[in-house]
Formats: sequence, C-alpha cells, structure tokens
Amino acid sequence: MKKKIDVVAAIIKKDDKYFCARRPLGKSAGGKWEFPGGKVDPGETREQALVREIEEEFESKIKVNDYIITTRQELEDRVLELHSYTCELISGDLVLKEHMDSKWLTRDELKSLDWATLDIEVIEKIVENNI
Repeated sequence: MKKKIDVVAAIIKKDDKYFCARRPLGKSAGGKWEFPGGKVDPGETREQALVREIEEEFESKIKVNDYIITTRQELEDRVLELHSYTCELISGDLVLKEHMDSKWLTRDELKSLDWATLDIEVIEKIVENNI
C-alpha cells in the first residue's frame, strides 16, 4: 500500500487577487506554480499546518477560513492529498524564503500559469464557483 501524504494549500485573496508562488527548482514540481502551503505534521490539524507553513515560508500570519476542495494525485511510491482553504492575510508581506517568484493574479488570470498538478482542480473550483 502506498503511503498517503496530507498537504494543505492557502488560497489567499486580497483586493480580488490571489497569491500564487512558484516552487523552487530542486523540489518536486519544481518551477511550477502553486497556492502556498505544505505537509501536515503528525498531531497537527490541517489548519494548524497552514498557519505554520505560511509563517515558516513567507514570514506572514494568516487566518484560515473555509475549506474548498481536496485533490488527489497518485505517484509511484505515494499518494498526495491536497486540502485547500480560503485564507486571509493578517500580517506580513509574504516574503519569499523558499519560492522562486510570486504573483497576485485575478481569477481570470489564474489559468495563465504553469500550475502543479494538484492545484489545477483547485483553480477550476475557484473559477467555477466564484470563490
């Protein structure tokens, strides 16, 4: 049986634009765009993981609001499940500590980037449901 890894993503929206970050080249899905987040550690809720990851990777604080969707990707050795949530930026400037680049995009611009596989369905849900 393949190991299941839970990861979370923050859909941070401000002034009708969404925060997108580009993954570092040395990591899985390197160079692809994503909604920021990371792995859920043992004993941590998904919401706690999101808050921690954004603090660690962007020196910013967020408030986790609503669950949006879970997407799933099967790889050779593991299964990834991405749980996405709407979030609001409470403090900080989303400083890039690990990512190569970032952008604030409107809903209509989201599909213009080369996204990590797990995020594609999230974008479709955002666009279809006017999130």
